[in-house]
Amino acid sequence: MTCVTLPIQIAPSVLPVDFSKLGEAIVALDEAGVDLIQWDVMDGQFVPNLTFGPDIIASTRSLTKLPFEAHLMVLTPDVMAKRYVEAGCQRLIVHAEACTHLHRTLGNIRELGATAAVALNPATPASAVADVLDLVDMVLVMTVNPGFGGQSYISTMEPKIAEVRAMIRKAGLDDVVNVEVDGGIGPKTIAGAAAAGANVLIAGSALFKEPKGLKHAVTELRAAANAAFKN
Repeated sequence: MTCVTLPIQIAPSVLPVDFSKLGEAIVALDEAGVDLIQWDVMDGQFVPNLTFGPDIIASTRSLTKLPFEAHLMVLTPDVMAKRYVEAGCQRLIVHAEACTHLHRTLGNIRELGATAAVALNPATPASAVADVLDLVDMVLVMTVNPGFGGQSYISTMEPKIAEVRAMIRKAGLDDVVNVEVDGGIGPKTIAGAAAAGANVLIAGSALFKEPKGLKHAVTELRAAANAAFKN
């Protein structure tokens, strides 16, 4: 049984959305009961694709009171951070692999008035974030290789999720630091991620492809994640 003091959160990535209808999608997600909105920011260098600039995010900020987080899949997070905070993102996630001075980068984000989080690619060990847990409110364990939506969940990441959760617990930060997973999360995979210790679950394709609609998808995923902690 996994003992997590922070609540389960269902967080949609808007990457699968028709970009011309982002505003409509965000309103619909809010009405469906999600907990926050994640923006997958890609720079064409750290990952192959290009996605959301800060002006796009800012243009939708007034449409919801839900928190925004920017997942910065970029090589220059220090250069870009301020613009994304100004665009309305309350949390910035940077990749450990992209930060030469990770401790400094996380501190800079906090100085900008946002909360800082750190992401780990599948090949990066949990130990890469062991010395910065006091600077973050979340660790993101990628369950796909970043850069593309619609990929299959890498179940072999579950031991790493559990390792990150154990590190957080050992540091006495269970009520402060969330564990997020991103990649391939859907009805068949969410329980495994949640049972391993993740309490923030990013879902993209699984939400928008659900034939019964967004609200049904959110309710189903939340129930499955919550149930995993009771098994």
